[in-house]
Amino acid sequence: MSSLGAQSVRSSSRSWNIGLWVAQVLLFILFGMPGIMKTFLDPSALPPMGILWATDVPVWLLRFIGICELAGALGMILPAATRILPFLTPLAALGFVAIQVLAIGFHAYRGETSQVLPLNLVYLALSIFVMWGRARKAPIASRR
Repeated sequence: MSSLGAQSVRSSSRSWNIGLWVAQVLLFILFGMPGIMKTFLDPSALPPMGILWATDVPVWLLRFIGICELAGALGMILPAATRILPFLTPLAALGFVAIQVLAIGFHAYRGETSQVLPLNLVYLALSIFVMWGRARKAPIASRR
C-alpha cells in the first residue's frame, strides 16, 4: 500500500508539472509574439494584426509593454528549463498578472471589454495558475 501511495504522489506531481509546463509554453507564445511585434514593428503596422490601440498610445509606452511581455515570455521558459534561478518563473507570471490587470482596466476605459475581456481573463487565469503552481504546488528545484 505504501508503494501505491508513493506512486500516486509521483503521478500527481507529474500531472501538475505537465500542466504547468503546458501553461508556461502557452504564455510564452501568447506574450512572446505580441511582445516582439510591439517592440520591433512600426505602430501603424499593428492595428491590422489586431493590436488596434497601438497608434493611440505613445510609442515609448508601446515599446515598454512589448519589452515587458518579451521579458516575461523568456522568464516563463528559461529559468525553469535551465533550472538557473527558477524562482524567476513565478515572478514572470506575477508580471503577466500585473500586465493583464492593467490591460483589463485600459480596455474597459476604451469601451473594448466585450471584444477583449474574455481573452484577458484567460491570460490572467493562466498567469495566476503558473504563479501559484511554480511557487507552491510544483516548484522547480534550482540546479546546484
